Amino acid sequence: MKGKFITFEGIDGAGKSSHVEWLAEWLRGQGKVVHVTREPGGTELGEELRALLLREPMHLETETLLMFAARREHLAKLIEPALQHGEWVVCDRFSDATYAYQGGGRGLDRGKFQALEHWVHEHVQPDLTLLFDLPLDVARERIVLANRKLDKFEQERVDFHDRVRQAYLERAQSNPNRIQVIDANNSIENIRKTLEQIVSNRCL
Repeated sequence: MKGKFITFEGIDGAGKSSHVEWLAEWLRGQGKVVHVTREPGGTELGEELRALLLREPMHLETETLLMFAARREHLAKLIEPALQHGEWVVCDRFSDATYAYQGGGRGLDRGKFQALEHWVHEHVQPDLTLLFDLPLDVARERIVLANRKLDKFEQERVDFHDRVRQAYLERAQSNPNRIQVIDANNSIENIRKTLEQIVSNRCL
């Protein structure tokens, strides 16, 4: 029996990452074998590429190609083998992030994104994507309160993050059966109740 692939998405500051490990533990409580991973990253090579991608300025197409290179390695080394063994994968970001950040935020041609998505993972899409959405001013406030060193995407101007958010919502509207929008401005308790309900109905 093939495993399930669940991804978390959202603008910086949406708070999604704090729920990734929690959902994995909840699924383990349901008897599932769960791998928690992230993008870019997830493999030794992917983590090296992540360090470059989050720090170094580069041409948009270079950035996009490196994102998909890390993703191809991630799929080959972790995601596809786990799913084939009937195990679950919970991943912090996947291709929807490239659509939103490189496509929406930076203006990558959508045809180039679609060609890369088709080439790199034509037959692998998440079974469920949880899109954490909230107003930009709330997201920015959370980032400031976190008081940590910001990566190059987090340092972008407000209009960049607005384009990212709109691209995410556009992607959700185009894929309503896969992408579930979560009100990330809700309490942690209510968000986790919502996640339990969605995952139970869609995946268990």
